[in-house]
Amino acid sequence: MPSFDIVSKVDMQEIDNAVNQALKEILQRYDFKGTHNEIKLENDVIVLLGADDYKLNAVIDVLKGKLAKRNVSSRCLDFGKKETASGGAVRQRVTIVQGISKEKGKEISKLIKNSKLKVQAQIMDDQVRVSGKKIDDLQKAIQLLKGHDLDIELQFVNMRS
Repeated sequence: MPSFDIVSKVDMQEIDNAVNQALKEILQRYDFKGTHNEIKLENDVIVLLGADDYKLNAVIDVLKGKLAKRNVSSRCLDFGKKETASGGAVRQRVTIVQGISKEKGKEISKLIKNSKLKVQAQIMDDQVRVSGKKIDDLQKAIQLLKGHDLDIELQFVNMRS
């Protein structure tokens, strides 16, 4: 029976490269001279530090720009609360979201079920497997999901016939 998997994965090497490029740009830019601003990647969390709120927003813009150039969607980033750091600086933790949560999995399978396509969706850990008798139905399911905004970046992998 033909099937495919819906996943939400991020290439950590691309994120590491984008963080390094953003840090390099921040160290060289004139509007950041004389202030303490940094970006660090710690496992699945990016720690941003800005001298003030304005500088932190500028650091975020630089990071998003570098991620976009590397084809990494900013939807995979979960921005935490801004917190004050020493010396009046502002810190923000950005969690990198990997996998599809149970709630999103249920939302995806409900969306597929309500579409009246002749396919079945099954939640498996952090991914959703969609299977059906015809490949055309599977392709319609992919187009359906691409047309809806689910607030996460989806990839369609392991197409089997």
